[in-house]
Amino acid sequence: MGKNLYITTAIPYVNAKPHIGNALDYLLADIWARYQRQNGRQVRFQVGTDEHGNKIAAKAAEAGIDPQTYTDQMYPNFESLMKKVGAEYTDFIRTTDGHHKGAVQYIWQQLQPYIYKGTYQGWYCVGHEAFFTDKEVEATNGVCPDHQTPYEQVSEQNYFLKTSEFSDRIKEAIEKGKMQIVPEFRKKEFLNLIKDGLPDVSISRPKKSLTWGVSVPGDSDQIMYVWVDALSNYLTVLGYPDKPEWQEFWPADIQVVGKDILRFHAGIWPAMLLGIGVSLPKKLLVHGFINVGGSKMSKTVGNVVDPNEVIDQYGLDAFRYFFARHIPTQDDGDFTWEKFETAYNTELANDLGNLVARVANMLTKYQAGVIGDAPLGEHDMKQYHASFEKLEFNKALDEVWQMVRSLNKYIDDVKPWEIAKNIGKDTDAESHLAEVLAHCVGNLLQIADLLVPFMPGTAKAIHDTFESGVVKPLDTVLFPKMYQHTVQTNAQVAK
Repeated sequence: MGKNLYITTAIPYVNAKPHIGNALDYLLADIWARYQRQNGRQVRFQVGTDEHGNKIAAKAAEAGIDPQTYTDQMYPNFESLMKKVGAEYTDFIRTTDGHHKGAVQYIWQQLQPYIYKGTYQGWYCVGHEAFFTDKEVEATNGVCPDHQTPYEQVSEQNYFLKTSEFSDRIKEAIEKGKMQIVPEFRKKEFLNLIKDGLPDVSISRPKKSLTWGVSVPGDSDQIMYVWVDALSNYLTVLGYPDKPEWQEFWPADIQVVGKDILRFHAGIWPAMLLGIGVSLPKKLLVHGFINVGGSKMSKTVGNVVDPNEVIDQYGLDAFRYFFARHIPTQDDGDFTWEKFETAYNTELANDLGNLVARVANMLTKYQAGVIGDAPLGEHDMKQYHASFEKLEFNKALDEVWQMVRSLNKYIDDVKPWEIAKNIGKDTDAESHLAEVLAHCVGNLLQIADLLVPFMPGTAKAIHDTFESGVVKPLDTVLFPKMYQHTVQTNAQVAK
C-alpha cells in the first residue's frame, strides 16, 4: 500500500432525504480513512451528490422552481448528514459543478471509439432511472422490487457504449483479483450475472425524454444518461483530466457501494475506465441493507430509521459503535430501537463507560489521581489489523470489546479495593496497587488507540482522562444510561 490512498462513496440522488444506507456508506469509508491516517497514510475521501435526471426535474417542477435551484436547496441535507456522522472527507462533488460537466464531456469524447447510435427498446424503471433486461423483469414479475412499480416499455434513439467489448477483460480482472469484489459471495453473484458477457448499455436519452443533464458533445438533441455522468465523479473530483494530481490518488483503493448498485460499479464503470485507458479500482467493498426488525425499510410501512434521530438521541459515538459493530460490514444487518438501546446500556455504558469511571475513581481515591508509569497495553493486535485488511470492521471492533471485557474481568479478579485495605499492614500493598492500576491505564490507553477509527470522541475522552499521568476527571459520564425505547416498549406491552 502506498502513502497516498483514495476511498470513495456512492453519490446519492438529492431528490429525497438521506437515509440510513447513505449514513452507512459515509461511516464505513470514514472508519477506513481514519485507520489509514492513524497509520501514517494520506487519504483522499470523496463524497458527493448526484443532481441530474428526470426525478430531479420532476421534483423541481412540483416545487415550482428550476432544477438547479432545487438541487441547491437539497444537497445540504446530505452534506449535513456527512458531517453529522463524523465523516472527515476531503472532497465533495456535485454533478452540477462546472468542472465535472466539462470533464464528463471529455470522457465521452475519449469513449467515442466505443460509442454507437441505435434504437433502444427495453424495460425502464423510473425509480432507478435505469433499464433492465427481459430476464431481470421476468424474475420480478414485471414489478421493480425496490420501488413496487411496474417497469415501462420504452423505445427511443440513443447512444450506446460497447460494454460487451470489455466483458473478458473485466471478468479476468475480477477473477484474478486485479479488481477485487469484497465479500467473495458478491463477487460470485456478479460473475454469474455476466457469465454470458456484459450487454451494451444505453448512455444517452433524447432531450424530449430527459431534459436535465449534461448534453452529449456534438449532439445537442441527446442528454447523457446518468451512468456516464454520475460514475465519472470518482475521477473528476480528483481533478481528472486537467489537474495532474489526480494520478497521485487513482486507482481508488476502495470504492464503497451498496449491493443494489454493484452491477453498475463492477460492469459499466470498469468498461468506461478501460475505454479511456485508466486503471481499474483495486477493491469494491459491497455492504448490505439495514433491515428494521427483520423487514425491509420502506416509507409505506413507516419503519424508516432516520440517522439524525439516532445521533440526536444517543450521541455520535453510540451511533458509530452500533452501526460499525452490530451491522456486519459485508452483509445485511438489522436495527431496532430496542437492540440499539440494549447495546448502548450494556456494552457502552456498562462495559466501557463504567470501566473508565472505575479506574479513574480508584486512582483518585487511592493515589490522589497520580498514575505512575503506565506500561503499554499488551493485547495482541494481529486480529484487529487482520480484520481491517479484510474490510471486516465489525470484527475489528469485536476484538476491542474482548479487551474491554477482559480488563473488566481482571479488575473483578484482582480486586484493587481489597489490596488498598492492606496498605500500612503489608509492605508490598502500595506498590502492588500502583502496579495494578497502572496496568489498567495502559490497557485503557491501548483500547482508546484502537477505538480511534470507530469512536473518535470516546478515544479522545479516554486519552484526556489518563494520558498526562494524573487523572483529569471528565465533565460527564461516558454513555449515561438511557431507557427511552425499552420503557416505551414495555409500556406498549402493558397496554
